[in-house]
Amino acid sequence: MERILSKQNNKVKAWAKLATKKGRLEQKTYLLDGWHLVQEAINANAKFHAIMATEEQMAEHLPDVPHGVPAFEISKEVAAHIAGSKTPQGIFAEVTLPEKTFDPNYVHDGLWLFLDAIQDPGNVGTLVRTADAAGFKGVVLGEGTADLYAPKVVRAMQGSNFHLEVLQGNLTDWISAFKENDLPVYGSELNEEAKPYQDIHGLSAGALIVGNEGQGLDPELAKQTTANLYIPLIGSAESLNVAVAGGVLMFRLSLGN
Repeated sequence: MERILSKQNNKVKAWAKLATKKGRLEQKTYLLDGWHLVQEAINANAKFHAIMATEEQMAEHLPDVPHGVPAFEISKEVAAHIAGSKTPQGIFAEVTLPEKTFDPNYVHDGLWLFLDAIQDPGNVGTLVRTADAAGFKGVVLGEGTADLYAPKVVRAMQGSNFHLEVLQGNLTDWISAFKENDLPVYGSELNEEAKPYQDIHGLSAGALIVGNEGQGLDPELAKQTTANLYIPLIGSAESLNVAVAGGVLMFRLSLGN
């Protein structure tokens, strides 16, 4: 096992570049930070390029790493540099970027979440994780949405990207495919004239679109939906965080009766 103590090591420089979208696209890999995410990747049979860990973390977890994966013992300083944090967990994995593309066959069953220009990485990750919890089949990240494999998104997903389909694509194409299969597509609007979300019953298949944190759902997408849903607010708040609103609507669609 190679031991790496310097931040100037070429491998360390390459791992640190995975914090950027350009680096991920060039290397066609992304970084998992922390044993929980590494373990989720192992359970999902993800393609590993390397495991990197401090001495303590390596001793604890190396027996669980798939056979043949290159392992590198790193110093705590190197771990902090890779993580971009002063208090990293001390274990990382470099794994292959999935290459999933639009396929109309995806839309024949199950519930799907579409993200329209959701820019905050924490919101994107939380929405993917909530879709997983609500039993959705997949999530599609539309144009303007934070990159799925950015470190903050990966951390916020907590491994849910290994449990359901997560793709990036043109939401208009997806909406059209659902309509062609006679499946409903609901939008989310902060508009009292929209359909109250309580009027929607649980679905076995269909889609929900949630829009940008500040601007809401793109008007052109809103015109293409089966209906747009409104969550009545009881208190004095002007609006709900998009991840909270998305969670309310996802569970309504999956459990409502």
